[in-house]
Amino acid sequence: MRKILRSSLFALAAALTLSGCGIQSIPQAENQVDAAWAEVQNQYQRRADLVPNLVNVVKGYAAHERETFEAVTAARSQATQITLRVDELTPEKLQAFEKAQAQLKGALGRLLAVAERYPDLKANENFRDLQVQLEGTENRIAIARRRYIDSVQHFNNQITVPPTSFTNSIFYHKERKAQFTATTEGAEKAPEVRF
Repeated sequence: MRKILRSSLFALAAALTLSGCGIQSIPQAENQVDAAWAEVQNQYQRRADLVPNLVNVVKGYAAHERETFEAVTAARSQATQITLRVDELTPEKLQAFEKAQAQLKGALGRLLAVAERYPDLKANENFRDLQVQLEGTENRIAIARRRYIDSVQHFNNQITVPPTSFTNSIFYHKERKAQFTATTEGAEKAPEVRF
């Protein structure tokens, strides 16, 4: 009877020890990173899907602004060509991905500036709806990136901070995940507004 009791206590102690050592939390944290990255890509895809609609609406009103439309189309094409799987998230590849997305964002800004020159277009309901959708999409992208940053931080803590780091070094051998960095030149400075 004592032997069974000791075995049961040992099994209970082992289960409690293993439950707090990262056996489950490290894979869960990695799954959260994967899910957060998928949401970032989802929001970028949403923006890329909206761009042709915006271009067509604006194009109808401002046919002679061809250069701007071509820049937006080229930037969208380049941004959608670069895709990253979560296992390819190195700082260099992440920076190339963000650079392509920043070029699309800049081209969209120029397109919206063109729209400012056409009062009829600004009043057009379709254009306003697309403009609101783009603004919402940019906000969603920012939120998705923030969630990715948080999940990467949690994962990196799981694999580098004891006691779960011991589990990682013994069982998983996971490497730190790459974080986002500002890829737009001068992003650290506040924009200057002049009237």
